[in-house]
Amino acid sequence: MKKSLIIFLCLTCLNIAGISQGSGVRIALGKYSGGGDWYANPTSLPNLIQFCNDNIGTTIFHEPATVDIGSPDIFNYPFVHITGHGNVLFSDSDAKNLRDYLISGGFLHIDDNYGINVFIRAQMKKVFPELDFVELPFSHPIYHQTYEFPSGLPKIHEHDNKPPQGFGLIWEGRLICFYSYECDLGDGWEHPAVHNDTQEAHILALKMGANIIQYVFDR
Repeated sequence: MKKSLIIFLCLTCLNIAGISQGSGVRIALGKYSGGGDWYANPTSLPNLIQFCNDNIGTTIFHEPATVDIGSPDIFNYPFVHITGHGNVLFSDSDAKNLRDYLISGGFLHIDDNYGINVFIRAQMKKVFPELDFVELPFSHPIYHQTYEFPSGLPKIHEHDNKPPQGFGLIWEGRLICFYSYECDLGDGWEHPAVHNDTQEAHILALKMGANIIQYVFDR
């Protein structure tokens, strides 16, 4: 096993233990090439972190990190979030790095901010050519953590009159990537005034985000 993977596994164990021990963990926003706006929704992760710390007992550092998908620094974070509206491009080395990270115990959440779908699916096929995204059943534990979502993802923003869908990549029986599609969780995590969201939609988005975080930390 590569030294970086061993270090990552140790860090992951320490980070997850830190939730109960009060030492804190840090999650990250994934930065990618291709020209897409990986930096969209700047208030979303800080708001989600605050909600989790206030409501589900996490001790996540308030400021998320930013990490390049191809950087070895990705192994420092148990949870990486990707979003955007446009093009996504992973180099061969990016794809290998992300694959190693996910196989080693890392977790990727992809949130379609409307327009990323065709690009991210092609790039994730580079990462896992042998895997396909599968729609998770409403009975999946990710929908049944602290907060109950018996009908799956909440609909936060309307785009194409399609229902929200939660897809996953499953590696050896383990969910390693969750893709929220036609839902726009990240917009819902932002300050409500940014998108003129109702308080109800804002809280629903935060609760579902908290479920994702809790699912990852409790695996």
